[in-house]
Amino acid sequence: MQVHGPQVARASEQRARGRRMLAAVLLLALLPGCAHDRRSIGSMVDDTAIQLKAAGMLTTDAAFRDKAHINVTSQNGIVLLTGEASTTEVRDNFLARARDIKSIRRIVNEVSIAPPSPLSQRTRDAWISNKIKARLIGTRGLHASSVEIVTENSAVFLMGLVTRREGELATDAATKVSGIERVVQLFEYID
Repeated sequence: MQVHGPQVARASEQRARGRRMLAAVLLLALLPGCAHDRRSIGSMVDDTAIQLKAAGMLTTDAAFRDKAHINVTSQNGIVLLTGEASTTEVRDNFLARARDIKSIRRIVNEVSIAPPSPLSQRTRDAWISNKIKARLIGTRGLHASSVEIVTENSAVFLMGLVTRREGELATDAATKVSGIERVVQLFEYID
C-alpha cells in the first residue's frame, strides 16, 4: 500500500505558490500604467493573461519555437500580432490557437511571412517607439501612458482607449518621427 499524502500536499502547495506568483507578476505588470490607463483592472488583468498565454505557446510549443518571432500586444481585449512566421501554415496555426484564448475580442494580424527580423531591425523599431513615447510625453492634452506604441519593421501601431482628439494628437506626434513607413491607428474611442 502506497501513501500519497505528503506528495499530494506538496503538489497542492506548489500549485498555490504558483498561483500567488502569477498574481504578483500580474499586479507588478499592471502598476506602472495604472495612473492614466482607462481600462478597468479586470481588463488589464485579462490583457496581461492574454499576452502571457500567447507567449507561453510561442516558447513551449515546438510548432512555433524557432519558426516564428511573433509579438502579442493586448489592449482591452484587442490583440495585435506583429512579427514574422517562417510559413503561412505556422502563422495560421498560431492565429487559430490564439483565437481560443479567453477574453480576446478582436485580433489584428500583422504577422508577415518572412525569416525573423534581425536584431538591428528590432533595435531600430525600439528606438522609433521610444522617440514616439518621448514626443507623446511632451504633447499637451495627452497622457502618454494612455497610448500603447508597437513598432514592427518601421510600421507603428497605436493602441489604447482615447478620445478622438487624443488619437489625433498621438498620431500627429508619431508621424513626425523619422524612419517610419506607416502609422496604424488601433484606438478605441471613448467619445
